[in-house]
Amino acid sequence: MKLLGRTTSFNVQKVLWLLEELDISYEHIELGGRFGGLDEQEFIKLNPIKKVPVLIDDDKSIWESHTILRYLAASYGTENWYSTCPYQRSLSDRWLDWSQTVFQPAFMGTFWGFYRKPENKRDMEAVDQYLVSCTHCLNIINNQLMKSEYLTGKSLSLADIVVGAVLYRLTTQGLAVKLPDCVNTWYKNLSKRPGYVKWVMSDFTELRGREDF
Repeated sequence: MKLLGRTTSFNVQKVLWLLEELDISYEHIELGGRFGGLDEQEFIKLNPIKKVPVLIDDDKSIWESHTILRYLAASYGTENWYSTCPYQRSLSDRWLDWSQTVFQPAFMGTFWGFYRKPENKRDMEAVDQYLVSCTHCLNIINNQLMKSEYLTGKSLSLADIVVGAVLYRLTTQGLAVKLPDCVNTWYKNLSKRPGYVKWVMSDFTELRGREDF
């Protein structure tokens, strides 16, 4: 198994974290960003969208980070990771969809508007609006975590992977972000997991003030 994608890619980190959680043997190949390679014909055959991550499992290539997560969980995870019950699967799936369409765009608005912009080009009014959206999202997450230790119950799930992966960069990029109590406790628990520490809590300073990929 191979995973293609630069370590500093937020979406690649999600997959790397899950690979560690599932204890799968894999080869990681840096691609994209300063490593280039996304416009090579060999890569385009694997992913016509020309983005990372891409997972290669035997003769199969899978792209889009959340699709890769579902594939890995279904293929190599236990029932806790990918239930055979459609309703139980939906408990995670709804958070995967919400994170991709609501929480992650709000976070990326802050990250690209603040961290990835040179200081003299920042539109802090726009960044502040994205921060308001992030705060709203954090309160939604907090309300859920008041009911259970993790987003879907007593154990880690794909929901925690995709939502939890946002928190490190959101809180360490230099903006004032206060985590609600339950979110803060959950974040501390995630920060004890080896895969989270290794891949999500990694250095991203090469991206500061850099407007390209």
